[in-house]
Amino acid sequence: MALQRLLPVGLFAAQALGAAHPIITPAPSLEDRDEALAHRGLDPGSYINSVISGLGSDVSSYVASGIPQFFQDFPIGGSVESSLGIDDDDLKATPTQVLNIPGYANWTDEGWNVRIHGNVYKQPNISRDKLDDLANVFLIGVDIDELPEDQQNQARNLTSSIFVVQQSNVSVAVNFQNDVNVRPNASGGVVNAQGGAQSFELPYNTTTEGDFDAWVTLQNTTGPNGGHLIAGNATDQIQALNVYTNGTNTGNATAYLVPPTGFTIVSDIDDILRITKIYDPKEGLLNSFARPFVAWENMPEIYANWSASIDNFHFHYLTTTPEQITRNYMEFIYKTYPLGSFDTRPLNFSDVAATLSIRQALLDKLFQTYPRRKFVLVGDTTNADVMRDYPRLARDHPGQVQCIFLRNTTATDSTDLFPYDTSGFEGLDQKQYMFFVHADDLRGADIVGGNCHNPAVVQNVTFGYQGRGFGNEVDSAGSSARWSCAALCAGLLITLGWVLI
Repeated sequence: MALQRLLPVGLFAAQALGAAHPIITPAPSLEDRDEALAHRGLDPGSYINSVISGLGSDVSSYVASGIPQFFQDFPIGGSVESSLGIDDDDLKATPTQVLNIPGYANWTDEGWNVRIHGNVYKQPNISRDKLDDLANVFLIGVDIDELPEDQQNQARNLTSSIFVVQQSNVSVAVNFQNDVNVRPNASGGVVNAQGGAQSFELPYNTTTEGDFDAWVTLQNTTGPNGGHLIAGNATDQIQALNVYTNGTNTGNATAYLVPPTGFTIVSDIDDILRITKIYDPKEGLLNSFARPFVAWENMPEIYANWSASIDNFHFHYLTTTPEQITRNYMEFIYKTYPLGSFDTRPLNFSDVAATLSIRQALLDKLFQTYPRRKFVLVGDTTNADVMRDYPRLARDHPGQVQCIFLRNTTATDSTDLFPYDTSGFEGLDQKQYMFFVHADDLRGADIVGGNCHNPAVVQNVTFGYQGRGFGNEVDSAGSSARWSCAALCAGLLITLGWVLI
């Protein structure tokens, strides 16, 4: 059984609230740090690269490309089994499991075309002692035994979901059913479809890495009460069908049938919808690996208000977190935010070049699937691919990007030391984008009207490298200072997804 690569990353009830408009505190201006660096004889781009190169030969090409070093180099293929002391015979009696990721559908001349994607795998039986040893690989400055019991259990659960054996060349069959539990005013106007129940065998077997990703066209079969699917050109409602995978009780998801026109929000998750601190390795790993997921500020209320007030608002959650821990993200999202489709990084994107372009590939697929919908893009300044890809989409798809909202993490968190590049936004209309500091800054944005900049939130954006710190802070404790520099100067940059291009 070939296993391409195991790439771990983090773990992890919105009500529609008609709250009064709060008093908004203006955000700090974004300062141009280039001039300050110039006074110190430093060029931002060359400085960052010098930090990386200064760490020596121990830093792989993944680091220089902004990929988390300690999320690489896990056992692959038969090495997974041998590292656990098992073989194929030991796995024969182990049930096959499926990660079925909530997909989206578009309306075509043939009918509703639905994307079905996910992964097929087997989960070995790993002893608690072995799980603890493996879990400690992901923890900085703390042993799993030092964590509270609930965090120990979460760390073990995530570890077991990382050390799985993907199943290649497996046929996948799914059933569509009309049984979606839609929460009123919390799902962007989603309704349970009244028809379309049917079964499919996907046209392709799983890849070497166990992935499947295919489109199927639904027939308009009769629903339980004589209802039918509504044609995409005859409705402005998003219809939902549950999708069950044959042969397992783990492969359940929901498919969202999204009309050709309307608004789609594409939202990042880490440090936007939940507290991750991906720019601080120790905290980022604990928040991702052991601690319960916690929403950032009152973003659930903001999203619930958008869901209740904007008709036909399709929520799509896009994270470049590897597939293995997607369940944790989905559980958190669907308990806290509106229902919607989901994208993550499939295992067949495991080399440096492909991984660096995965967000771009997933975004481009969405824009190509819905060429007449308008998009709202939400992210934060810690992701270099977001800072690059979001303004690129506004230029490549004129008229389709309605709003870009970016949380400026450096304005509220002193541990975010690395700079971010705003140069991609130069020339864009200020009404089209806003850097914000607090969730409430988003209240004054008029998404439907296209006035995305809340005038109460001061911008003064300059174009180039922004941020503070640049890794020069050191503490007084010898080795700690070296960790501070190595982790915060590169590991964090690495960990949190900086792409230096």
